[in-house]
Amino acid sequence: MKKFLRIAVFAAALFAALSVSAKERNQILKVYNWSDYIAEGVVEDFEKWYFEQTGEEIEVIYMTFDVNESMLSKIENGHEDYDVVCPSDYIIERMLNTGLILPLDFSALGNTPNYIEANRSPYIEKMFRAINPDIDANLYSVAYMWGTTGILYNTAFVTREEASTWDVIRNPKFSGKILIKDAPRDVYGPVLIYLKQDELRKGAVTLQDLMMDSSDESVEAVKNYLLEVKPGVCGWEADLGKEQMTKNRAYVSLNWSGDAKWAMGEAESVGVSLDYVVPEEGSTVWFDGWVIPKYSKNTKAALYWINFLCRPDIAIRNFEEMGYSPSCGAPEVLEAMIDEELYAPVDLSYFFGEDAKAVCVDPVLFPDMSVIERCALEHDWGRDTEKLLSMWQDVKGSRASAATYIVIAAVVIAAAAYFAVSAASKRSRRSRKRR
Repeated sequence: MKKFLRIAVFAAALFAALSVSAKERNQILKVYNWSDYIAEGVVEDFEKWYFEQTGEEIEVIYMTFDVNESMLSKIENGHEDYDVVCPSDYIIERMLNTGLILPLDFSALGNTPNYIEANRSPYIEKMFRAINPDIDANLYSVAYMWGTTGILYNTAFVTREEASTWDVIRNPKFSGKILIKDAPRDVYGPVLIYLKQDELRKGAVTLQDLMMDSSDESVEAVKNYLLEVKPGVCGWEADLGKEQMTKNRAYVSLNWSGDAKWAMGEAESVGVSLDYVVPEEGSTVWFDGWVIPKYSKNTKAALYWINFLCRPDIAIRNFEEMGYSPSCGAPEVLEAMIDEELYAPVDLSYFFGEDAKAVCVDPVLFPDMSVIERCALEHDWGRDTEKLLSMWQDVKGSRASAATYIVIAAVVIAAAAYFAVSAASKRSRRSRKRR
């Protein structure tokens, strides 16, 4: 019976594989995106829309990743034939520099409206041009979501003034209640900006200079600062920190604006008041964007996919479900954001044009121009990336005291003794039962 079941399972798997392989590759679109980064039903709607526009059937094979580098490794080393992927800005930069992405060929759209160019925000265009001064990244990539890095804080315990400096993560008042993203690049930039305030004020360096600064001196300075911060940190978190904030288990979190917005909404529903601020010293902006990798087998459908996600109604759907700021600069997107009862006017002319100088939108998702002016784009460090990762390992795992090691050793010995006694006791009981 078991043998028959194994044969049946194998036959079913083989049939599924053959049914997929039976399709022509130009009828399949392989999408590689972040987890939980698209609204429900968008994939299915794209398949229908693609048929309407081209008269050709398409099946989307939708796959997800959680780490930029793991996605990139599959393309670099495995030459995986993903048709369209969604890396972060510094990975776009790396792929652009190494020739791993293809230019966007808009002629492939035929008579289909070009939503990419029609709805590109002037701010997004400017920032993507800054990714590589020699190669315009706008010709190779299209922004999807974006945001800032800042401080999420509990208003019952932390004032806005206290949260408006990066040094809040070193404030002994909140020791044991501080969360920091387990994201070395997103922590390094803000800390270096804080440490270089004197040089910034004097004009000796710019924010963008600091984003390119991988010198041994700066890396060591950031490491030493974070080692001072470390005793007060209750967690280095990748995703669960925002949940801890909603439960009053932490009061301060170095976080991304999208996660902050999610946490603020969840906290409100359980009577906890959270807020978010970009510290006065300056910060970083981040972008995730779509690119067509060098090994893509269906570049036409890939371009249609990117184009579809730039359609205003689709951008709004994705925003409403995920809570991250859409990169689409269409007037419809701005209109969907406006709420004059909830928000004070902010200047979004940098993003939507001169008509958006005073619009009432959520400043966490779309910061005022004065905030954006003190934010810079992160950059890829190339070969120096290893220095960043090594520094991060030193911060998170080093400098345990001798007493710490003694305690750990004592716990291990005690645990070993307990399990040895327990095992002997169990053997004794089994022996008695056998007799």
